[in-house]
Amino acid sequence: MKNIKRLISYLILITATIISVFPFFWMIVSATNKSVDVTKGKLLPGTHLVENFKNLLETIDLVPALMNSAKISITTTILALIISSLAGYGFEIYRSKAKDFVFNILLTSMMIPFAALMVPLFQMFGMISESMPFFGIDTLSAAVLPSLTTAFLIFFFRQSTKMFPKDILEAGRIDGLSELGVFFRIYIPTMKTTYAAAAIITFMASWNNYLWPLVVLQSPENQTIPLLISTLGSAYSPDYGVIMSAIVIATLPAALIFFIMQKHFVAGMMGSVK
Repeated sequence: MKNIKRLISYLILITATIISVFPFFWMIVSATNKSVDVTKGKLLPGTHLVENFKNLLETIDLVPALMNSAKISITTTILALIISSLAGYGFEIYRSKAKDFVFNILLTSMMIPFAALMVPLFQMFGMISESMPFFGIDTLSAAVLPSLTTAFLIFFFRQSTKMFPKDILEAGRIDGLSELGVFFRIYIPTMKTTYAAAAIITFMASWNNYLWPLVVLQSPENQTIPLLISTLGSAYSPDYGVIMSAIVIATLPAALIFFIMQKHFVAGMMGSVK
């Protein structure tokens, strides 16, 4: 009976692995084939990988789009981690009824879809375009600002802070550290796995973000890589081999960061503190 249960478990895991890995396998294989072979569903590697990448570089300005995505994602990740961790730390360490009420409102905001916020956000950035052009429509700053604080990240840091040893904070205060000193010199180094998990989540969400950049970034020189791939797919006769090549390139940065920080990500999601 025990062997049967183990066999069923392995079958379920193998099936889940195949389902998860197959889209990546098909993406890589398709990048090596002609467009007609991709539409036929060919699952064997072809010989057109170099040609597809060459056509991709000739068709679109890939490097500027990658640079725009990198600027937005890196800036969003760094600022979001600092702001959200400060908020989560404050909500957990300095408890009061007023803070709990504000935190409940933050959690309620998670139920509002972003599509419902796009019109007021666009109007707000449109109004500040004249007085503060750097933050207005069609700027990278406008693509970054709405993602700097999210209810999920604040909730994530607050829950992780629950397992933070409070005695260390008291020891730091006794040694004469200010509250910001305690946060930057004790809290952040101790919660590095939580920061790693939050960094991966934030970077991948920002790197793959499509809807808001589509609305706010209007000039071709400010396009991000998801917008550029979308323009390839909207052509009259799309070349699917070229599109898959672009998707492979767009996937590599996020995948690389995830695999480098995988151990910290698992530890951070499980709430461990080191």
